[in-house]
Amino acid sequence: MRVTIADVAREAGVSKTTVSRVINTKGEVDRGTAARVRAVIARLGYVPSSGAVGLARGSSHTIGMLVPALSWPWMGEVLQGVVDTVEAAGYGLLLFTCNRGPDSVEHFVTQVSARAFDGLLVVEPENTLDTIVGLHRKGLPVVLIDDRGSRPVGFPSVETTNHEGGASAARHLLAGGRRRPLVITGPSHFGCVRDRLRGFVEVLPTELVMVGDFTELSGRLAVERLLNNKVRFDSVFAHNDISAAGALRALRAAGRKVPDDVAVVGFDNVPLARHTEPPLTTVRQPTQQMGEMAARLLLGHLAGTSSVPGGPVVLPTEIIVRESAP
Repeated sequence: MRVTIADVAREAGVSKTTVSRVINTKGEVDRGTAARVRAVIARLGYVPSSGAVGLARGSSHTIGMLVPALSWPWMGEVLQGVVDTVEAAGYGLLLFTCNRGPDSVEHFVTQVSARAFDGLLVVEPENTLDTIVGLHRKGLPVVLIDDRGSRPVGFPSVETTNHEGGASAARHLLAGGRRRPLVITGPSHFGCVRDRLRGFVEVLPTELVMVGDFTELSGRLAVERLLNNKVRFDSVFAHNDISAAGALRALRAAGRKVPDDVAVVGFDNVPLARHTEPPLTTVRQPTQQMGEMAARLLLGHLAGTSSVPGGPVVLPTEIIVRESAP
């Protein structure tokens, strides 16, 4: 059941008008009373509806965005898509990261209760999905930019075709005569990792699958391990461009020629992919467009011109061919 303003008023022992004044910082409210009301709001997890707040004080004209960290290689492109769209609509952007773990999440939830923004865009940080879903069910408009494939059923999101992206990488390697690929995945609990792997092996089956963590080191160590064990492979499909760069480094150090001896394909098409040696063939995620689309969906909902879909909006991946796997 959604927590209402009446629930907060009853628990705090005040009128609904007093609760409204505390939320909207309007009118005279005793400091002790205001503190008690805010404590009850935090304890009950009350989220004022955007409609009610708009009637009381007008829209904040601010969008919130929650992300794991700004250091993720493709985060800049997602943010650029969001910022371009939000600013064009005359809104501001309030950005939250989860660099400090639970402390960051607690601070973020406080800002939700204070109604610092009208709606939320999310690139899901670890262990926050239940919190995000709870806020959405209590009335906060949310759109998930879903890179992990962990979206709850019926939850609004923008995502990409990870399964087809993996399949396109496999088809490209097959067309180049490659028959014995090594796959370097990301963490196996990510839905996008499972989708990319399934799409790939449905087209080009292989028993050479090594679990990585999306880092350069994991890509390098995976290739080094197979080379040291004299395992034969003629291609590498890495689940992101950073680990693909590690694979290229290990191959070059071992004297293997790319693509003559081993072809390499990555995933994401981050700026690094154009500057590896050789430049990296990769599966492009439309990350900037995903940010733009998510922001448009949320802004349309807030403006009342469209409703947020109860499921995913899916944008296509695309193979980008460069010298590492022509």
